[in-house]
Amino acid sequence: MKNGILAIHKPEGISSARVVSRVKKALGAKKVGHTGTFDPFATGVLLCAINKGTKISSYFLGGKKRYKTRIHLGIETDTYDLTGKIESETSIEYVQAIEEEKIRETIASFMGPQDQIPPAYSALKHQGQPLYKLARQGKKIIKPARSIEIFDIQIDAIELPYIDIDVACSTGTYIRSLGYDIGKKLGCGAHLSTLCRTQSSAFRIEDAIPLDAFEQLDKTSAEQIITPLSTCLDFMPKVIVGEHLVKKIKHGQKLFSEEIETSDINLKKQIRVMDKDNEVLAIIQRDQTLDHYNYSCVFIS
Repeated sequence: MKNGILAIHKPEGISSARVVSRVKKALGAKKVGHTGTFDPFATGVLLCAINKGTKISSYFLGGKKRYKTRIHLGIETDTYDLTGKIESETSIEYVQAIEEEKIRETIASFMGPQDQIPPAYSALKHQGQPLYKLARQGKKIIKPARSIEIFDIQIDAIELPYIDIDVACSTGTYIRSLGYDIGKKLGCGAHLSTLCRTQSSAFRIEDAIPLDAFEQLDKTSAEQIITPLSTCLDFMPKVIVGEHLVKKIKHGQKLFSEEIETSDINLKKQIRVMDKDNEVLAIIQRDQTLDHYNYSCVFIS
């Protein structure tokens, strides 16, 4: 069974966990995970980690995300999206009177680093319980604001009461909270009526296969579209080692600095160690003492 990352185009209306379950069944894989919970109403790129690929999930959690979303001005919901209960409404006349210039200035103001309060309906936990479960029990927990960054935000269309935007952001950004905050700043409230993740780390929506289409593939064809570990981690510098170091890595033995050729590598970065067949053996990082490397992840057994 191939190890790596599979980019699935998640359909609307199912959870990330359900996608993982269906992928695991289709592949007959021992282990499948995902690289971050995705709202059930949302669609788009969901990265599934296959077998040993689960060991590198954390390297994609912090990757840049990109979304296309439709903001519905004038209506606030408790979940900040179309699945929630309406909490407040502003007249359509008020919304349609908002000047386009004000909308553009408001949206542009969200560019850059900022603090964002996560929605009460989210997978974040409070005392071991997901916030959305507590919220459904009538216990809304407001978490402290978190540092996020909007790298790019563009307006695709303004057809009031709707605004379509394209957003590139850091990990941890809630687009539902962004839509809510935009509505607040415009003085009319808002919620998201659609949300599509178009990019997760280096994987774009063009690289993702729809879940239904994936399930129709035979096992051989399904495995062929898994991105292997060697390619998944190509954002890391690499070193190729001989049989002697392959054996040391296999037995978890210490790798000394003089054994690893690092002339062109930033010593602070993690390095992927490859064999001559281009298989990833481990991820290592230089120890602060500079005399050896520590293992971050080992794939060979």
